[in-house]
Amino acid sequence: MNEFDAMNLALKLAKAEQGFTSPNPPVGAVIFKNNAILGAGATQPYGGPHAEIMALREAGSSATGAAMAVTLEPHSFFGHTPPCTNAIIAAGITKVIIATTDPNPLVSGNGVRQLQNAGITTEVLQQNNSQSAEAQELIAPFRHWLNHKEPMGIAKIAMSMDGKIATSRRESQWITGPESRRAGHLLRQRCDVILIGAQTLLQDDPLLTTRLPDEKELRVRHPVRVVLDSQGRTPATAKMLRPDTPGKTIIAATPATPEIWRETMRNAGAELLILPATVAGRVDISALWQELGKRGCITALIEGGATVLGACFAANLVYRAHIFLAPIVIGGVSALSPVGDPGFAALADAPRFQWSSAEHCGEDIYIFGKKIENYP
Repeated sequence: MNEFDAMNLALKLAKAEQGFTSPNPPVGAVIFKNNAILGAGATQPYGGPHAEIMALREAGSSATGAAMAVTLEPHSFFGHTPPCTNAIIAAGITKVIIATTDPNPLVSGNGVRQLQNAGITTEVLQQNNSQSAEAQELIAPFRHWLNHKEPMGIAKIAMSMDGKIATSRRESQWITGPESRRAGHLLRQRCDVILIGAQTLLQDDPLLTTRLPDEKELRVRHPVRVVLDSQGRTPATAKMLRPDTPGKTIIAATPATPEIWRETMRNAGAELLILPATVAGRVDISALWQELGKRGCITALIEGGATVLGACFAANLVYRAHIFLAPIVIGGVSALSPVGDPGFAALADAPRFQWSSAEHCGEDIYIFGKKIENYP
């Protein structure tokens, strides 16, 4: 096991923990010596041990004189857990390879310095290194949350090849194939919150749960469901409010909603979040994002519909896009497009994304894009 392979394994371990560690970032660590893996681990749910500690526990006394590959700079202060740097030093690790530094100002650079001051050879991969870039993307939501105090908005769009998400009769199930739907559920599992509007709820009556029936060995995590409902239209009979539906539902409403409806929602098991209204009378999406940030949500998956996506793009909240493109043409001026009003009247104002990957997903094409910040 060389350093490159050890880091690849650490990255794989970190990827598997996406969504399970919030608000902490997912991290993987591997301890190796003489081409053998001695210990490996990943960050546990919030408040639990970090990746380095899990790997050290597995390696035990054999960690002495070994090297460690870790996807993020080891944390160096007393928080919910003791400093990982102390444990690494005490274990006798002689070399640490770090994929990327920690954006947390309490750690950034300090973890590296503590290891170096203890005589440990410490290497940080160059930012343009492919493994470093992968590690940086893994912690991108965490970095965004640190900088903005709100979750990173992630748009998920399933559409026809001519850019429609529903027919003129509002028929939308199913435009994409089963492979894309499964990929969408894996994406849900990695996010803290999933967001729709009241119109989508009334139209589709979705569960908004993570469903992976063919992957029995996978852990299942259900994002918190958030419904934007400015007028109080959510019915108590909604599937997501049934007692046997796993996960939590939040209804984000305005002060204009009737009190009797609010009480009905509370009795049905939903949490009511009363937020300021815009001039148009809709829930202030920026106020919702601030509230979610306070709750430690670092990722918010926006599944629609067009009105919600339009509001999120207009408020500059979308930084990642997962697009599932089906080989079907729907057509029609009245057929729905993914992003509704207000849109951008000038191309210079429109957010621009960089395609990071495109791959086949069954008969569909799955495209992933990152927003180009500070464009142009």
